[in-house]
Amino acid sequence: MSETTKRSRWASDEEEEPIEKPVKQQKTAPAPPPQSKAVRQVIMRTKQPEAKQYPYLRECRHVDCFERLNHIEEGSYGIVFRARDKETGEIVALKKLKLNPEAGGFPVTSLREIHALMTIKHPNIVNVREIVMGNHMDQVFIVMDFIDHDLKGLMSDMRSPFLQSEIKTLMIQLLSAVALMHDNWIIHRDLKTSNLLLNNRGEIKVADFGLARKYGSPMGNMTQLVVTLWYRAPELLLGSKEYTTAIDMWSVGCIFAELLNNEALLPGRSEIDQLDRIFKLLGTPTEEIWTGFSELPHAKNIAPIYQPYSSLRSKFTTLTQAGLDLLSKLLTYDPAKRYTAEEALQHPYFDESPAPKDPSMFPTWPSKGSGHKKRDFSPSAPAAAHGIAEEEPGLAGTIFGGQTESTGFRLKLG
Repeated sequence: MSETTKRSRWASDEEEEPIEKPVKQQKTAPAPPPQSKAVRQVIMRTKQPEAKQYPYLRECRHVDCFERLNHIEEGSYGIVFRARDKETGEIVALKKLKLNPEAGGFPVTSLREIHALMTIKHPNIVNVREIVMGNHMDQVFIVMDFIDHDLKGLMSDMRSPFLQSEIKTLMIQLLSAVALMHDNWIIHRDLKTSNLLLNNRGEIKVADFGLARKYGSPMGNMTQLVVTLWYRAPELLLGSKEYTTAIDMWSVGCIFAELLNNEALLPGRSEIDQLDRIFKLLGTPTEEIWTGFSELPHAKNIAPIYQPYSSLRSKFTTLTQAGLDLLSKLLTYDPAKRYTAEEALQHPYFDESPAPKDPSMFPTWPSKGSGHKKRDFSPSAPAAAHGIAEEEPGLAGTIFGGQTESTGFRLKLG
């Protein structure tokens, strides 16, 4: 009798038509009583169901312990699938890391992502359950809680933006997660609406830590090719060799604006175009409002049309004065003056009427991740080479360096 080897469905990244088997209905705990009137502390401390925790020192389970249901999305550093745990019947998300063992072993970016997600626990950061393996060393999967929506895809289907009360709730959750990351010396470096997940209980989850890393004090030189173009801070676009957690806060400001108008604030086609859009929106930076601006590597190589004022008010006509002040503080040119997450959480915008909505009062939407609907375009994160040291010489990662698919044309000097 000939020997046959059963081929795992996880051996290929290609989408297959899923055959979902019926699962015995399990008894669930009774729902908690409705929450009282939403306040900031309630939103920041939303109770989470206790997920099964796996000890760090144990044998990894095989990926075949999960039934592959459907493909959700593909990013710069991994492919995400929806799957069912065969032991418990729970629906989870599996992220297959994009590895290339021939290019120097296990990539440092993947190690950083796993380390960050396994060490930081917060109600508004996606929960990692375990790491599972395939038949080969390049088949590594992160098992995470399955979340119904990504914010970008959800907003594309909404006829009107979120309500002000809902925006306040989402912003408080996002800021509290970012504050915890920065308190634990982790910088995300790719915050954007497509990396924010939202469940049907009104809870946001920060995901995709493929560009995240630990930092120290002083932070020193780090790679400049970080953050998706539309959410990239001006100091990165102008070639700063050192940056701080302020680049995450600029991204938070762009997300805040996107929630308000239900469209990307600065959808640039290239680094030059991105800078031009920023200058037209916020006014041309000067040494008076941004100390050290003239000393940035590429500040002298650009000649923007001088605009002495910000046009934020004309773009957000219905936003209150407090809301506009918060947005301005998050989109401040000078990184040293830009609001931190802790400062933003204390802003009067969150205290004025209307009050933040209780997460349990959010509407629900059909889950895109459970089906095969095509997702709207969202720019990708910079595809940094795996395992390369952070200090990159020359002009790499700037408007005058090598470009990626998400960064438009090249500008030749000389």
